[in-house]
Amino acid sequence: MVAPFEILGLEPAQAGHIFLRMDVAETLVSFDRQGQAVPALAQGWTLSDDRKVWRFTLRDKARFHDETPVTAEAVVTSLERSRGKGGVLNQVALDSISAEDGTVVIRTREPFAPLPAFLANYSSIILAPSSLDAAGNVTRIVATGPYRVSRLAPPLSLETERSPSWSGPAPAFTRASYLSVAQGESRATMAESGEADLAFTLPPTAMRRLAGNPRIALRSEPVPRTRIMLVNSGDPLLSDPRARRALSLAVDRAGMAAGILRNPAAAATQLLPPVLAGWHDPSLPPLAHDPAEARRLLAELGWRPGADGILVRDGRRFRLSLRTVTVFPELPIMATAIQAQLREVGIEVDVQAVGGAEIPAAHADGSLQLALAARNYALVPEPLGVLQEDFGPKGGVWGAMGWSSPALLDAFRKPSTTFEPAEREAPRRLVTRILQEELPVIPLSWLDYNFAVSQRVTDVRFDPYELSYGLRDIRPAR
Repeated sequence: MVAPFEILGLEPAQAGHIFLRMDVAETLVSFDRQGQAVPALAQGWTLSDDRKVWRFTLRDKARFHDETPVTAEAVVTSLERSRGKGGVLNQVALDSISAEDGTVVIRTREPFAPLPAFLANYSSIILAPSSLDAAGNVTRIVATGPYRVSRLAPPLSLETERSPSWSGPAPAFTRASYLSVAQGESRATMAESGEADLAFTLPPTAMRRLAGNPRIALRSEPVPRTRIMLVNSGDPLLSDPRARRALSLAVDRAGMAAGILRNPAAAATQLLPPVLAGWHDPSLPPLAHDPAEARRLLAELGWRPGADGILVRDGRRFRLSLRTVTVFPELPIMATAIQAQLREVGIEVDVQAVGGAEIPAAHADGSLQLALAARNYALVPEPLGVLQEDFGPKGGVWGAMGWSSPALLDAFRKPSTTFEPAEREAPRRLVTRILQEELPVIPLSWLDYNFAVSQRVTDVRFDPYELSYGLRDIRPAR
C-alpha cells in the first residue's frame, strides 16, 4: 500500500489511523460500509434502560500480539489513556470506564447515542500494556489485529506480518507493507510499475494517464471528505462574516471542479457532501460564485481599490497568506486558481505549499490566515464527533479559528442525546445552516477517493469511512 499520509508517531491520536487501516490494531466497535456499528474487539454490547450504561463483551480468547490475553482491565486502561492523550473520547461526558466481571462498562452522564462511533475512531485503538514504558508513553505497537508490526520506520514505512495470536480467519497474505509517498505522480508510477498493489489518493492527471493500463484497475469512490479553506476569523481582515462571504463568492467552485478535478459534480454547495445523507441538506441555498456581490460586500466593509486594483482600507492593503498542504496533490493547483480568483475582487494572496504539520503549528500560534485542506467528516463514523472537534467553543486545528457560535453548540447536543432518527433531523439541519451562513471554514469541493489496484489482487473492498484497507479480505488473483 502507498498513500500520502505520514506515520507521525506512535500515539493513537497521531497515527492510529495507519495501524487501524493496516489491520494491526482494532477498536472495540467498527462500522460497516452502510454506516452501521458492527463488532470488532467487542463481540457485542448492551445498553441499560436509562441509556447511560453500556456493557461491552470482549471477543472470546482474544490475545494481544505479545500473546497476553485481552482483559477488560487492559481495555479500560487503553481507553482511559486515549481520553487523556487527545482522543475523541475526551469529547464525551463520561462518568466512568470500568472493568466489571470481564466486561468493559462505560457510564455516561446523559444518554449519548453516538458512543459506538467514538469508540470506532482510530484514537480509540486498544493497545496492550506492553506497548507502554514506565512513564506511560507508547514505545511500540502491540495490539490485537490479524497483522502485527515487524518493522516500523516513522514517518514513512510500516511492515507487518500475520500474527500467530490472531484467532480469526487468517489473512491470505503473510506480509503487508505501507509506504508514505508524498507525490501523487510517484504513487501512480509505483502502481504502474507493480511496486504497489494499492496506491491511494491519486491525482486526476494520474488517473487519466493510467486509464487503459491492463495491469491496473482504477477506482473512484465518494467519501465523506470536503476540500475546505480554513479561515482565521480572529484576524481583523476576516472577522466580519461579510468578508468571509466575499471570499466564498469570489471562489469559482464549478470551474475548479471541472478544470482541475475533472469532475463537475464535485463542486461543493455546502460543507457536508451528499454521501452524509443525514447531515447534507438538499434544501439549503447553495454556495454561489458571484464576484460582483463579493466586491459589493467588501465595499460595504470600507475597502476601496488602490492604484493596482488591490483593495485598501485605512492605508492597509487587503493581503492574505494562503497555505496549502501537499498531501492531496490537487490542493496546490487549486490554491493557485484561488489566488487568481481572489485577485479579481481585489484581494492579494501569497500562496505557500507546506508540510501537514505546519498548518497546525500556524493555527496554534495565531499566524494562520487561510489554508487549504481536505477534511474527513467521518473520522468518527457519526460526523457529530468531527464537527464538535472542529467547531467547539475553542475551534479546532482543521476547523474554526477565532470563531464560536452558542447556537451551534446548542444544536450539537440534541443529535447526541436522542436515539430516535427522526428527532435528529432538525438539529442536524440547523448545524448545517449555521455553518453555511457564518462560514467559519469555506467549502470548496467534495472528494472522490481515487486509487489504483493491481490486477495481482482481488476482493478489494473500499471503506468510505476509511477505517480499514480491508487487508484481511484481499486475496491473490487467480
